[in-house]
Amino acid sequence: MLSVGVGPFSLSIGHLLLIMAFIVALIVGALAGRKENLPVSGALADIFLAAMVGARVGFVARYFEHYQDDWLGIIDIRDGGFDVVSGLVVALLFTGYLLWRRSNIRRPLGYAVASGLITWGFTGGVIALIDNQTQGLPEVALTDLNEQPVDLDSLTRGQPTVVNLWATWCPPCIREMPVLEEAQGRYPGINFVFANQGEHPETISKFLSEQNLDLKHVLSDRQGGFGRAAGSQGLPTTLFYNASGKLVDSHMGELSRASLARGLERFNASHLEPSPSKEVTSR
Repeated sequence: MLSVGVGPFSLSIGHLLLIMAFIVALIVGALAGRKENLPVSGALADIFLAAMVGARVGFVARYFEHYQDDWLGIIDIRDGGFDVVSGLVVALLFTGYLLWRRSNIRRPLGYAVASGLITWGFTGGVIALIDNQTQGLPEVALTDLNEQPVDLDSLTRGQPTVVNLWATWCPPCIREMPVLEEAQGRYPGINFVFANQGEHPETISKFLSEQNLDLKHVLSDRQGGFGRAAGSQGLPTTLFYNASGKLVDSHMGELSRASLARGLERFNASHLEPSPSKEVTSR
């Protein structure tokens, strides 16, 4: 499962785990500090905020080359660009600072942070283990824009494949299309498949023409079977399959050049050689 629906909204499993871990930490902190009347919710909120800022800064620093022509993109967190290791390091350092400076809340705050980290780490590990054993290219009914059946296995030809689940009515899908179009032309060793969810091929063709998009492997998934099989409850969702057809990464929400680059890193470097024409153009 990649995401869950919450009313009209969708949350990725990663975001849901963070929220759940934070709630657990709040509950444990409240219980641990109840006898001494020592609230720790404010300190926990500060730690959480510091961790998010640290994770974002770490991500931008790591993929800074992709933000050099888009300075506003640095603060546009809609691309989901957060570095887990950086965020965790900042959270632990800031927690240590608070424990050192505020000795009166050491016990409840320590219990709260520990319980949150254990909840996040354990549940995330279990979900990752399950997904690692079950996720592969699903067998779903897809057609091209001429309504002819398409076999996804034959289309991928044993190459790494990026599958983008999208719709013409989805604003984040529209905003990320130029990023994917550029990557499709730049990396001939990777298949990019655009599986539209639930719309008629005529609607898709009209959209591509209006947006002046030149995309290969645009398919129609009229029944939305790919999203259900992958466990995705929201759009856009981008799935990264290695050459063996195994899911190695996923991204829910709008892609930036940086967040796409992070996903592509999961593939063997031999498949990431840019086409000669793109190399000449970039120079």
